[in-house]
Amino acid sequence: MRRSVRTIPWALVTGAALLATLNAQLDAQAGTPAAHSVLPDSIPDAPEPQTNAVQQDSSSQQQAGTALISGTVLDTNGDVIQGAHVVLRRDTGPESHALQTGADGQFTFTGLPGGQYKLTVSGQGMSTYASPEIGLESGAVRILPKIVMSVEAVKASVTVTADKEELSQEQVQIAVQQRVLGVLPNFYTSFDWNAPPMMAKQKFKLSVHSMFDPAAFAIMAGVAGLEQYKNVYPGFGGGWEGYGKRYGATFANHVSDQFFARAAYPSIFHQDPRYFYKGRGSFSSRAWYAVSNVVIARGDDGRWKPNYSSVLGKLTSGALSNAYYPESERGAHLVFFNTLTELGADAAENLIKEFVLKNITSHVPQVANGGQ
Repeated sequence: MRRSVRTIPWALVTGAALLATLNAQLDAQAGTPAAHSVLPDSIPDAPEPQTNAVQQDSSSQQQAGTALISGTVLDTNGDVIQGAHVVLRRDTGPESHALQTGADGQFTFTGLPGGQYKLTVSGQGMSTYASPEIGLESGAVRILPKIVMSVEAVKASVTVTADKEELSQEQVQIAVQQRVLGVLPNFYTSFDWNAPPMMAKQKFKLSVHSMFDPAAFAIMAGVAGLEQYKNVYPGFGGGWEGYGKRYGATFANHVSDQFFARAAYPSIFHQDPRYFYKGRGSFSSRAWYAVSNVVIARGDDGRWKPNYSSVLGKLTSGALSNAYYPESERGAHLVFFNTLTELGADAAENLIKEFVLKNITSHVPQVANGGQ
């Protein structure tokens, strides 16, 4: 019994020592005094849970705006467009958001409150894209379909730097080279529907070319011979003397007609004395166009107007003929007879120009495009 009593105290002492040593090591590792590990009352209180505060902050953030809109901008080739200007506006408020697309052509608007939005995308040299209304709920994530922008059509204006007189003179040079079978003049036909107008100076210049062209003398000689053969205007008499008078009268009619109908009056009324080849449409439409050109002319401004130049030119030429026709033939009837004869001759000439002469006229411009 004595032996047992001695053993128990030593065991208790040894256990207490080991416990104290272990407790000290634990306290040293924790960096706290050993007394804290021993006394429960010295342990600090644990922090209270923050669940309610986090939920409140999340709810208020969602009300302020947590929705998102994202999209990609491409061109018509499917390539991304960097630097496109994207503007997002809300229907119910004045605020707007703006940004530019990145290197991948994408854009993203974050922190948006719910509502109705409209998106506008623009870029330099590109057409502007405007979206329909985009409905966005609070907290929603909206990825838009790909936005495709096309290259904006460029309106180009061409300024003609050539001088008007140079263009007008060029028209004269084109006209005087046009000859039927390389011989007979076809000066007053334009095969270019868009030919620029001639100025007054050039109208007179072309008129002089037509008056005294060598072929004109031969044509007038043939007309006078036909009148002699048919004994037209018997007051002129017969023989070489009668033929000479007829030739003089015919040539005088030609000169006065060219001067008044194709130079003086076209300059006064700003009308083009040329016949503009149509070359398109049905036979009847082209024939009507040719005949109507006797009384309808194109103005220098490109508009079609009553052909004052031709009608007044024929009347003036007819009135002047009273000065050199036989006295028995003079009077109002001579004026109107010569006027109607000249107008009829112009109508027949226009029909020939429309249907025959193009293929046998030299130096027809390559831009011969006919009526539009």
